[in-house]
Amino acid sequence: MNALPYIYPIYRRELQSYFNSPVAYVVIIVFLVIIGWFFTSSLFLMNVATMSTVFDMVPWVFIGFVPAITMRLLAEEKKTGTIELLVTKPIRDVEIVLGKFFAAWTLLAAALAPTLIYLLAILPIGEVDLGPVFTGYLGLLLMGGVYVAIGVFASSLTENQIVAFIVTLLIVLGLFLIDKMLMFLPEGLSTTLEFLSVDYHFASIARGVVDSRDLLYFLSVMAFSLLLATVSLERRKW
Repeated sequence: MNALPYIYPIYRRELQSYFNSPVAYVVIIVFLVIIGWFFTSSLFLMNVATMSTVFDMVPWVFIGFVPAITMRLLAEEKKTGTIELLVTKPIRDVEIVLGKFFAAWTLLAAALAPTLIYLLAILPIGEVDLGPVFTGYLGLLLMGGVYVAIGVFASSLTENQIVAFIVTLLIVLGLFLIDKMLMFLPEGLSTTLEFLSVDYHFASIARGVVDSRDLLYFLSVMAFSLLLATVSLERRKW
């Protein structure tokens, strides 16, 4: 039996709310235009037929893209009072959190999927190692999942979508930049702080090496962020 039967209805409702409004389409188009510009620049101006441009740029675009698609998830529900309508039904807070998380993660995957066209474009003109391409996309989905989970948590903290956007932006930017600031930090902390960097683990997977430690990192941060979001949502009962 399904222990959390309301995750899918919430997931479907949230996904429909994305695609029944211009939000999803505008965000996806902007995402693809930015990535497409960098890809075509490397392909035509520098004559480089590689997917590395996509894997280099998407993590940076995610930093602004994910806060934009997650800021309303719980903040809007709290502001409009619809969160109280949800909880009057036999729906647990964890189901609300997970349903919204999977919906936003699906939107992110939907934005990422059209970039496979770039792979089809360079296959006839260059030698492409499909192994690192596959693991690169896996790494992007895991990185995006971490950012979405953090966004859900930030959205659970406030009724203000702008505040949720800023909190998410600051956290994901910090996690992304940690390993790039190690030279300014005490040497004894470098190993620990490097392990906390999301880009450090993504870079390992993007090279074609799927290490269990990297998978554990991504899944642990997702689970911890969603746990915090659930606890934050439950505060109204205290």
